[in-house]
This record gives sequence, structure tokens and C-alpha cells, in this order.
Amino acid sequence: MAKLSAKIFDLQGKTKGTIRLPRVFQTPIRPDIIKRAVLTIQSHRFQPQGRNPMAGKRTTAESRGVGLGIARIPRIKGGVGRGALAPGTVGGRAAHPPVSEKKIRKKIPKKERVLAIRSAIAATADKKLVASRGHVIDEVPDLPLIVTDELQKLKKSKEVIEALLQLGVMPDVYRVKDSRKIRAGKGKRRGRRIKQAVGPLIVISENEGIREAARNIPGVDVVRVNSLNAELLAPGTHPGRLTIWTSSSIQKLDELFKVGGGKD
Repeated sequence: MAKLSAKIFDLQGKTKGTIRLPRVFQTPIRPDIIKRAVLTIQSHRFQPQGRNPMAGKRTTAESRGVGLGIARIPRIKGGVGRGALAPGTVGGRAAHPPVSEKKIRKKIPKKERVLAIRSAIAATADKKLVASRGHVIDEVPDLPLIVTDELQKLKKSKEVIEALLQLGVMPDVYRVKDSRKIRAGKGKRRGRRIKQAVGPLIVISENEGIREAARNIPGVDVVRVNSLNAELLAPGTHPGRLTIWTSSSIQKLDELFKVGGGKD
């Protein structure tokens, strides 16, 4: 059964009280809908690509016909007899090349998108799901992890690191640091040199300095509650990201995700 209330912690990791959890945390977890929503978001970043219509066709190669005891592929003029133009030849055209007209941008109904976000929010309170994603939560005092609004007022990285340490989240950041590696292949020359795991997500109601203070901490993302989407809550389509909520962002969830309604 879903929890109806949760503890609120201060930056020292001490309990400051309790808060009633919004009904959104009682949403059934739907990995299928979450996956659809995340793939839709990812498709909006794809770059359309196609081939030059004349690629592989800039040649005078012709087939020599039948009766010569050789294959009927197009060949360049001369005594060499090298094949050209056909898909199976060196430098020939591609058989089924990508075309820029292909529709690669996916769409999802609004109600499904909202259900995906609601479901992904509920998954952040499930210890089994959070642990199954690989997050280190042995020292995390409670899930969902709710912190006072002092967190969003921090302006220095060392203050954020100290707060994460007191809240038991820092071991997960260390996991992210240990996971960093250089990508194999040409991708390392294309703006994605480093591969690393995904760390904690901090959800705030207003940015009062926390976003700039936390941006250099490996794996940590900061987002306003109004800007939540399925990919942030379930990276790689897998729900259960370790999430830190400020108390004011929890209160805003009731306005954004009303029961029977949806996010505008």
C-alpha cells in the first residue's frame, strides 16, 4: 500500500516533521507507458539524415549483357571489368539508404504523457525500484526523500556536497564518479567523450542558487517541479530514479497533478 505521509529532513539529516504526500504518489507504476513517453522525448533530439540522390551513381558503368560467362552487374568501360553502380559493388549506391523525409519524431497523447509522469513520480518512492536501478540507498533515511526549502537556497558546491553527505545520498554520487569512462570509437570526437551513470535528481520549486551550485557534481540534475518529464524521472526508460524533493515542490505536486486531471 502506498504511503500517505513522509518525513521532512533538514540539511543535517535530522527529522523536522512530517508532510502529507500528494495523491500522485498512489499512481500505479506503468513501465510500459513510461517507456513510451521517454522514447518520444528522445526522438525529438534525433537529427534527420539522408543520402545524396546521386551517391554511387556518378559513373558510366553498364552491364555487358548475357552470353559472356560473367555476372550481369554494371561494369566500368575498359578491360578491367570492375563493377560499379550496383548496390553490391565498391563505391556503388546504397540499396536502401536513409531518407531525410522519414518521420522519426514520435508523438504521444497528452493523457498518456501525464500518466507517465505521474507513474514515474510514484516510482521514486519505491525502494525496490530505486535499488534495482543501481542507486546506492543504504544510508538514505527515507523514500521519498523530502528536504526543507533550505536546500534550494544553497549557493556553493561544497554546501551541496555537505548536505548530500548528511542526507546519505553522497554514496550514490561516488558510484557515478567511479562509473566514468571514455567512450570507445569515433563518438569520443563528437561531443560525447565521457560515459557515466545517472545520479540523484533534485526537484525544487524555485531556483535560489542550487542549480548553479550543483551543476558540477557528477550525475546530479536539478529541475523545477513545473519542468518535470518522464525522461528526467526515468532515465533510459527505467523508473525509480533516486530523487530529492524540497517540501515546497511536494506541495506544488497537488496543483500540477490533480487526481482525475492532468498537467496543462
